[in-house]
Amino acid sequence: MALGLPSVLPGGQPSIGGLVRGDRPTFSFEFFPPRAPEADALLWTTIRELEPLHPSFVSITYGAGGTTRDTTVSVTEKVATETTLLPMAHLTAVNHSVAELRNVIGRLAAAGIRNILAVRGDPPGDPNGEWARHPAGVHYAADLVRLIRESGDFCVGVAAFPYKHPRSADIASDTARFVEKCRAGADFAITQMVFDAEDYLRLRDRVAAAGCDTPILAGVMPVTTMNTIARSEQLSGAPFPPALAERFARVAEDKAAVRRLGIETCAEMCRRLVAEGVPGIHFITMNRSTATREVWQELDPGLAAAA
Repeated sequence: MALGLPSVLPGGQPSIGGLVRGDRPTFSFEFFPPRAPEADALLWTTIRELEPLHPSFVSITYGAGGTTRDTTVSVTEKVATETTLLPMAHLTAVNHSVAELRNVIGRLAAAGIRNILAVRGDPPGDPNGEWARHPAGVHYAADLVRLIRESGDFCVGVAAFPYKHPRSADIASDTARFVEKCRAGADFAITQMVFDAEDYLRLRDRVAAAGCDTPILAGVMPVTTMNTIARSEQLSGAPFPPALAERFARVAEDKAAVRRLGIETCAEMCRRLVAEGVPGIHFITMNRSTATREVWQELDPGLAAAA
């Protein structure tokens, strides 16, 4: 356990930062807030189907430009009060003044939510568009981390980019930005989705070489259709691994084979990451449970029991 990092936060909620520094890897799931009644029903069906797997924690994302701010808070509160799951709320700086950010942080605290993932966020409409700071807001994710820290006792996570952030000039500057977020008070990090264990390991090595020991969880998402590959590049801003893309291209006309290969390769990568000492694996579920459960079943039962 890092010096000064509590294992339990106000209200008795476990600190995710404490969990990921434990003896066994954490396993966790990511959901996004629904925008329509039918999507809400799908989300809660997925949550109920994944709850019996006893994940270490779950996270609820925050729409671009704060478009799902109220829903993120309400879903996270509902997870905290109506399930056995430990929730973490995402919080982004896009289109928010410092006063608005403080208000959201206060609402989360009032709901008993003390684990927050702080990300600068993408511009609404075009994730790759020009990022503009709110006139009364913060400029960098490190500033958002400091703001959360100043607001009370919270466990704060940040994002990490195995390839590099799309707006970073190069790997070196991206690494420096990440280390800055950690030194601002981040307890742990979660990567954008990775499909090759080597990408994660290279990130971990260069962060360690920069003198930073913040635990970095691997964000993973199994490929279930060929569209998943293009979608992953749009969401992460990173190219899909060419060698892996070739494997999928060979079975592209067989939907069942694509899905089967996606489950197998994701499970293979997870096993490699655990063997390499990853502190945790964070499944990006896209609000569906089947693929995540199938990968889970492919893992050694002893690994699943760690959650």
